[in-house]
Amino acid sequence: MVVVAIIALATAGVSLALRDDDGGRLETEALRLSALLESARAQSRSSGVPIYWRATPDGFEFLGLSSKGKALDDLMGMRHWLQTETVAQVVLPADAGNLVLGPEPLIAAQRVALQLGDRQLILATDGLAPFAVLPAGVAP
Repeated sequence: MVVVAIIALATAGVSLALRDDDGGRLETEALRLSALLESARAQSRSSGVPIYWRATPDGFEFLGLSSKGKALDDLMGMRHWLQTETVAQVVLPADAGNLVLGPEPLIAAQRVALQLGDRQLILATDGLAPFAVLPAGVAP
């Protein structure tokens, strides 16, 4: 009986730990955006044409490359957030409405703030390294 009670408590603890809160959903959004930004950055370098990213009220979009192939069509255009309440804002460069993703291998340092509910994450690059989520406590 004691073993069954311990297993029941452990199962309840694991199920509560696996809940998908705003922090986990926001991190998923940040990782997805990071991968898309790096993909656009690589496409910009290979084509020699700058690609721009900008947040929209409904999501975000990539602009700047007129595509001739299906792979480029998949990258360009409007995309929606996985969580409709997600909000993004470019915070570096200050007062910029979009990110410039190439075509040079070294781009300006850039940061995007993602917010979902009361949670916020900063996605950043120093211009050489890939976009990554900044650790908590790092000033935007």
